[in-house]
Amino acid sequence: MRHKPLPNRLFYGDNLHVLRRHVADESVDLIYLDPPFNSNANYNVLFAAKDGHQAAAQIQAFEDTWRWDESAARQFDETVKEGGKVADVLLAFERFLGTNDMLAYLVMMAPRLVELRRVLKPTGSLYLHCDPTASHYLKLLLDAVFGPEQFRSEIIWKRTVSHNNVRNRFGDETDTILSYGKGPQPTFNLQYRPYSAEYIKSHYSQVDADGRRFTTRDLRNPGVRPNLRYDYKGYKPHPNGWAFTLEKMKEYDAKGLLYFPPDKEGRIRLKRYLDEMPGTPLGTVWDDILPLNSQAQERLGYPTQKPEALLERIIAASSNPGDVVLDPFCGCGTAITAAQKLGRHWIGIDITHLAIGLIKLRFRDTFRDDAQFEVLGEPTTAEDAAELAATDKYQFQWWALGLVGARPADHKKGADKGVDGRLYFRDGTGEMQLAVISVKGGHLKATDVRDLRGVVERDKAALGALLSFETPTRAMRTEAAAAGFYTSPWGKHPRLQLLTVAQLLDGARIDMPQTAGVNQTVKAAPRHRKQDAEARDLFGSTE
Repeated sequence: MRHKPLPNRLFYGDNLHVLRRHVADESVDLIYLDPPFNSNANYNVLFAAKDGHQAAAQIQAFEDTWRWDESAARQFDETVKEGGKVADVLLAFERFLGTNDMLAYLVMMAPRLVELRRVLKPTGSLYLHCDPTASHYLKLLLDAVFGPEQFRSEIIWKRTVSHNNVRNRFGDETDTILSYGKGPQPTFNLQYRPYSAEYIKSHYSQVDADGRRFTTRDLRNPGVRPNLRYDYKGYKPHPNGWAFTLEKMKEYDAKGLLYFPPDKEGRIRLKRYLDEMPGTPLGTVWDDILPLNSQAQERLGYPTQKPEALLERIIAASSNPGDVVLDPFCGCGTAITAAQKLGRHWIGIDITHLAIGLIKLRFRDTFRDDAQFEVLGEPTTAEDAAELAATDKYQFQWWALGLVGARPADHKKGADKGVDGRLYFRDGTGEMQLAVISVKGGHLKATDVRDLRGVVERDKAALGALLSFETPTRAMRTEAAAAGFYTSPWGKHPRLQLLTVAQLLDGARIDMPQTAGVNQTVKAAPRHRKQDAEARDLFGSTE
């Protein structure tokens, strides 16, 4: 009998196909998406007409561009044939924008938003993160998909400070987050932000004997109720009477919550302590969450990474513990990491093995064994790996590198100069050491081992590893063995190592120091320490 699926799932693949095949109707409570878009490109370039005959559009890791080409034109036709308001708005976009990259972006987003609405529960919400270049078009598209009456908020996040590197216009400082509900009563938990120092100084200026700051409010009865007119400890009520009964007054007095003015002519007031107040109700301008700088502890080096605090606020506001959070463009996994920390179930989807590998490392570093999840769409057999290698050799490289915890040497397609990936580790002296990785998804040649040895010597690397689909010959292994060993406090490690896909799938890894904290290839995510032990029960069993 097949094991019970885990509630947390990470999918490799096109999110449109994954949504249609694997995510049921009305099964998700909250969706956050930050679709990749070339927001740093020249604005005019995005609106330049295209001839429709460029290479097929696809998203590559770290290359967030949508292009108008034959694939986009075909998707446009398919969506328009479906009819309805989504077709109407796309036709209007075509008339207004023409056929360009901006239209391609909107065309590719349209069917995905339709699917995202399908999987949302009636009480669910969607948050779409974008920048001002496309936010106004996306809002019209969302109106067509969800209905304008389901618009909830347009959140402005101040993600940076203004720079002096722009001419003839104001500097870009903000992103836009568009929020829509599926039904009239989406889940919503009001969030608060801490009071400012100026507000505390002006409104909580009084300090009691325990050093606690407080303010006071009057106890005037809003109505005229004669039974609430009584003297208390020599203090007279307002002509309208007190706000509550004598018994309640005594209860507050016993708790030390009453403020008695020195002048008996004054009136008793109720204390409100600063440390018991939730803060200022949150509005739609978020300028209190800082972007990730180069020194941020949670920064992993992924260019579009967002602060966890931003996602934690969204998740806390529009879901409850045990709910399901979906991120269809999960990148380095910030949304699903925040969901895990807050006791939600989650579904993440990404189209690159590079992102999937990074997320697995992030969860390992952050949660150790406390986060259980399934990865679907990755090769699980040698046959699967062969199909991936034949379909897209770069995805195959990223997948193989992810198995050994390495990062690609170059994120762009092109000559790799003998190195497909690099893996950094520290030896017993604390010095950083390098392992260079070569990945061969096709035919393995005798020169591949010699070339790798040359790269190891050229880059002064401690180790070199050749990951291949084919099994190395005895002569290749003999040549690798001739390279000798790298010695660490943990023992001797072959300087040149040959590993096959089959061995990797069986759990084999590069022979190198494996002590915790040794691998320095990807900056380790800070470990999450659960504050509530009961949250562990949210994730069910795996039987």
